[in-house]
Amino acid sequence: MKRTTLLLQAAVLGLMLAGCKPASDTEPLMDKVQYVDPFIGTGFHGHTFPGATRPNALVQLSPDTHLLGWEASSGYHYDDDHIYGFSHTHLSGTGIGDLGDVALLPYSGEDSIKPVATFKKETEKATPGYYAVRLDNFGINVELTTTDRVGFHKYTYDNPKERRVMLDLGHILQANWGHKVVGNSYMFVNDSTVEGTVKTQGWAHFHSVSYRITFSEPIETVYQYLDGKLRQDSLFLRVNTDKDLKFHYKFPEKDQPLYVKVGISTVDPEGAEKNLQAELSGWDFDKTREESFKIWNKALNLIQIESSDPKVLVNFYTALYHTMISPYVYQDVDGRYLGMDKQIHTAEPGYVNYSVFSLWDTFRALHPLMTIIKPELAADWGEVMIQGYKEGGILPKWPLASSYTGCMVGYPAMSILADLIAKDLAKGDMNLWTEAATRSSVYRPDLAEKFKGTRELDLITKHSYYKEKYGFIPADSVPESVSWGLEMAYYDWCISQIAKKAGNTDLANEYAQKAEYYKRYLDPETKLMRGVMGDGSFRTPFNPRYSSHMKSDYTEGNAFQWSFFAPHDMDNFITAIGGKKELEMRLDTLFTTSSEIDGEEASADITGLIGQYAHGNEPSHHIAYLYNWTDSPWKGQEYLDYIMREFYTNDPGGIIGNEDCGQMSAWYVMSALGFYQVCPGIPEYTLGRPMVDHAVIHVKGGKFEITVINNTPANKYVKEVKLNGKLLEKPFISHNDIVNGGKLEFIMSNTH
Repeated sequence: MKRTTLLLQAAVLGLMLAGCKPASDTEPLMDKVQYVDPFIGTGFHGHTFPGATRPNALVQLSPDTHLLGWEASSGYHYDDDHIYGFSHTHLSGTGIGDLGDVALLPYSGEDSIKPVATFKKETEKATPGYYAVRLDNFGINVELTTTDRVGFHKYTYDNPKERRVMLDLGHILQANWGHKVVGNSYMFVNDSTVEGTVKTQGWAHFHSVSYRITFSEPIETVYQYLDGKLRQDSLFLRVNTDKDLKFHYKFPEKDQPLYVKVGISTVDPEGAEKNLQAELSGWDFDKTREESFKIWNKALNLIQIESSDPKVLVNFYTALYHTMISPYVYQDVDGRYLGMDKQIHTAEPGYVNYSVFSLWDTFRALHPLMTIIKPELAADWGEVMIQGYKEGGILPKWPLASSYTGCMVGYPAMSILADLIAKDLAKGDMNLWTEAATRSSVYRPDLAEKFKGTRELDLITKHSYYKEKYGFIPADSVPESVSWGLEMAYYDWCISQIAKKAGNTDLANEYAQKAEYYKRYLDPETKLMRGVMGDGSFRTPFNPRYSSHMKSDYTEGNAFQWSFFAPHDMDNFITAIGGKKELEMRLDTLFTTSSEIDGEEASADITGLIGQYAHGNEPSHHIAYLYNWTDSPWKGQEYLDYIMREFYTNDPGGIIGNEDCGQMSAWYVMSALGFYQVCPGIPEYTLGRPMVDHAVIHVKGGKFEITVINNTPANKYVKEVKLNGKLLEKPFISHNDIVNGGKLEFIMSNTH
């Protein structure tokens, strides 16, 4: 593609110009933005979006080209050539869609309730903090940039007589998945300003976005549509309805661009106005775009890499960019936010509220990565988990817009908290942390009653009830029993670490015993994790290739992919299965067996297959590194090399599965640097096959430098590793080894 070619040329030029000298506080930062391609992940099933945003920002302003079905999760898919609107909130890489709030579409000469734009791919441009496209059928050039809470639009019309803009307040994503508008308030403030609040129900059962929209020029004419009907009477000055609202604004003839600023708030229109005034009081589009560039470039320079392969540079910095989109700030500039109790709170000094935690995905690599490069932010997110418990009575699980979605397995917030404790980043009362953890690990009939009739009821399942009652989850009682059983054993181990930190030895021991419950699913006959029936027998018949989405014993996978999850207890797990030779044989079987998946309703998330290893979904992400617990680490290095070269590419389909709010990308960032944390909560990283030639990670202790000698595609095997000049006997380093600063040196070879 042209875009990829240009990026590769830029990458080569960047290597020639930048050299290898790392930046300091007084040196200008190297241009890392040039290597980011926001279109990577927008094809296949990556579900990312290419629009403008800033790191962890509330406003994520992007074109919506896909409104229905799985590929509408982020509102955009690369294969599309229509744009329905430019909306201000999005999800990056998820498997379910929501948001898409407050959509604007400039148009010209169209007599339609809902005009739709067409465009050509070659006119699209995207870089961190900026997006542009030409709307062919309307003759309009659109440019977008943002601050944290404000979207900034620039529309340049070919026809100065036909400058129109639609505000679509009925615009939503995935209406066929139950997403709907349930409330709409709107006020015409003056001839260049409107404001209001949109309320929706979808994946987030309780979602409200307030807005303040200011145009750079007075509106000449307003056409008002209520539930698809044009009003012929007086101008709507104020309206409150649960119906669809669309407004078409016509502006006077003028041969100059029209600018639009959209402030949004989690609370009310007054908050949106404050956000707009605080962050974007002027009208300098180019200055705002340049500020976004600087902010992104500083963030990307937290890790400075070099590579002789320009594809690695593009993959790496695009991945690092994707790790900084979610979670995002969910709080106004005045400190107000809507809490998990659906009440308005004002943050205490120093506290910042965040939303969009894809915890089941991101506990594996995104959160560990942030403990290295943004430890203060990682610690802040731990505080958000505890504040969520204080407000809602249970630790958040996939919190979205002050709603518990209850999505995915177990109670993964425990992993975040335990890892912060292990890395000395935990803030607050450990007794409260322990209370939050234990109260969130058991079945809660009080919350089942409270959440009745809402999507939040998905948070309260019977898996924890059966686990507490029997020590295992009967496969004939609830679906996905094995996945829940294995992950809850890990989360219970995390709780034991939290209780230990609080000095509660008895509780720590109790949960340490529960952490061994994973062994109940280990079938000595098949040597796989297998469903256990209520009578204690293993499920029969048993087909380890079988998958049935949300109906089988496994979450988004099968027995092959789930039979290697006991990260907190690897030594005992290895002993239980028969030793490290047995582990190696099982790993060999996983990676070399047929990739056929059985089942008419197999999960679409099973992608990126090597044998039955599925890199496109998170349960497999640690598995290649398990070869470091065998006598053949080189086998893992082979697979890591293949995964990073084949499943991460410089094109729109370049992410092999749902990107999942930064997890797929965080895996690449850490793996390309040459290490990965198999068990968050144990502050240790195991080493792999690095893709970079050199890297400098800016850490609290200064700099952690990684040098890779003889690094070529053929030299995929690690011959030896030195840490601060000392030869490592085992492929493991500690968290402190990294964050205290130092040097890690890999020597690569073409033989193992």
